[in-house]
Amino acid sequence: MRGADGQTAALFSYVSCEARVPADHPLRLIRAVVDEALEALSGEFEGLYARVGRPSIAPEKLLRALLLQAFYSVRSERALMEQLDYNLLFRWFVGLSMDAPVWDASTFSKNRARLLAGDVAQRFLAAVVAQPRVAALMSSEHFSVDGTLIGAWASQKSFRPKAESDDGGDGTPPPSPAAGGGGSGRNADADWRGQKRSNETHASTTDPDARLARKADGQSSLMAYAGHVLMENRSGLVRLALATRASGTAEREAALAMLDRLRATTRRRLTLGADRGYDVGAFIADLRQRRVTPHIARDDHLTKTGKRRRSSIDARTTRHPGYGVSQRVRKRIEEVFGWLKTTATLRQTRHRGLPRVAWTFTLATAAYNLVRLPGLLRGGT
Repeated sequence: MRGADGQTAALFSYVSCEARVPADHPLRLIRAVVDEALEALSGEFEGLYARVGRPSIAPEKLLRALLLQAFYSVRSERALMEQLDYNLLFRWFVGLSMDAPVWDASTFSKNRARLLAGDVAQRFLAAVVAQPRVAALMSSEHFSVDGTLIGAWASQKSFRPKAESDDGGDGTPPPSPAAGGGGSGRNADADWRGQKRSNETHASTTDPDARLARKADGQSSLMAYAGHVLMENRSGLVRLALATRASGTAEREAALAMLDRLRATTRRRLTLGADRGYDVGAFIADLRQRRVTPHIARDDHLTKTGKRRRSSIDARTTRHPGYGVSQRVRKRIEEVFGWLKTTATLRQTRHRGLPRVAWTFTLATAAYNLVRLPGLLRGGT
């Protein structure tokens, strides 16, 4: 018998969002880990808000919503608020009841900006990896490091000589005649053929913290930031994350900065796996000074003059079986960057300025760890 296509315009419901989420849904375990980390940050949140005045959006709800944005590739905070309005799973994870009103997108963004002052993203990542059930999955001695470029929210046309002043109009100055600009308007033609442009002489007018950079020879340059990750080698979870201005030495400088922070929590001798871009004598010496064994890929390629480059890694390191293990495992760090750039939509950042980009990058790496946890805690990968 065919069922009737009856439609009810309004009804009373006594079913909570909790009851609509399957008992084996991965977000249940993730929510438990997130709540425990947020509870550890409660004291930090107290220092960011005044004791009197109108209540703001709870910082716990803010962070849960931003994690959902990374989990489900939500393109913007406006789209996130739209989904929160009708998605029961999202409401349950954030902590909103069935009939709770959803925040305005601009209000949500202003409240999120408050969390930048407290370095909450770094503390949240640390709180997640510090939980006993998470720490049991991680190595405390063997790590890998790498960096990647994150596209900045700035165009090539905004990269102009520092001597030039902007027009003070709509924030996007027209291309200079020297740059071969043609036409008029905000998106006029520009031609930089035959010109030398560098970060020493040029800067972006829309995002001064962005830098012109490229990952390797033969690749095109782009306005970008540099994102860095320190991964433990047992489960491939992110231990520390850092975003900096892009430069030729940013990866090695960030690696040392993260190792110094790691040294504050352990005195054990460590190993560090990395690609051949880290095979620099001064960097290797800095690692040994910090009691870190450099399991770095040897860079002994032929130079343009036909001579073979001399690697700083010799048989003292490569003869040990652990070196080969580190070289195999370190490649898993590309899985982190792949997830961040695709699922977490960080191939190009939606924010301007290093503080906002670094905050978003760090929170996204925490989201990557959380996505991995259900499988790891249940014995999977």
